[in-house]
Amino acid sequence: MSLEKPLEGKVGIVTGVANKRSIAFGIAKAWHEAGAQLIFNYQGERLKDGVIKLVQETFGADTPVCDLDVTSDESIAHFFEFVRTKTDHVDMMLHAIAFAPKMEGCLEGHFADIPRDAFNLSLQVSSYSLIALSRAVAPLMVNGGSIMAMTYYASQKVVPNYNLMAVSKAALETCAKYLAFDLGRREKPIRVNCISAGPVQTLAARGVSGFTGMFKVYEERSPLQRSCTMEELGATATFLASDGSASLTGQVIYVDGGYEIVGM
Repeated sequence: MSLEKPLEGKVGIVTGVANKRSIAFGIAKAWHEAGAQLIFNYQGERLKDGVIKLVQETFGADTPVCDLDVTSDESIAHFFEFVRTKTDHVDMMLHAIAFAPKMEGCLEGHFADIPRDAFNLSLQVSSYSLIALSRAVAPLMVNGGSIMAMTYYASQKVVPNYNLMAVSKAALETCAKYLAFDLGRREKPIRVNCISAGPVQTLAARGVSGFTGMFKVYEERSPLQRSCTMEELGATATFLASDGSASLTGQVIYVDGGYEIVGM
């Protein structure tokens, strides 16, 4: 490891890249620049061509990409069989997967109107998937490792219209803490942390009603008078993947201009 390339020699799995505006893509660029070898997923045929083209144009034509549906144990098993054909170890994994249906109450409207099926699906995709992927990657983390998941402040305080996704992020953070406790006790410890990003202009975020207004609130109320950039999220994720964060686990790291500390 060098100061210029703190992830040199490390292998990382990046989930959740959908397009060039994805937070996962920004973090992947930072990991790549820090020297890591990366393996990616795409979710379903609709995204396949676009993700493969983006990943291989950015990180090299031989960059591994494989289908992964986190609602299917068979798909998860197949993905990690694919990973094993590319490497004998994994050092870090990014969980950047979340979903809430565009139904009444889910991402706008009255919270009490969230349908049962939508609630169950969102928690399965957004929260349980961290458990399933951590269980699958752990045997490959033969030297220990770092797992991180993307979350948002709405898990802690009410953010109008975030609704179902807020519940899913709260569950995700709790899953991360329990995984940190379990996996940290291994002979080669695996660390699990969350990055809580401030508002970032992604296509997924724009699905939340009133999202664009969040930037004005952050400019007015956060100590730094802004949210965060992709580069700053990438730098945080690189630190969490590096040996410099060896004693840090079970934490939610807020990268949001300090907004999380403000009461009024």
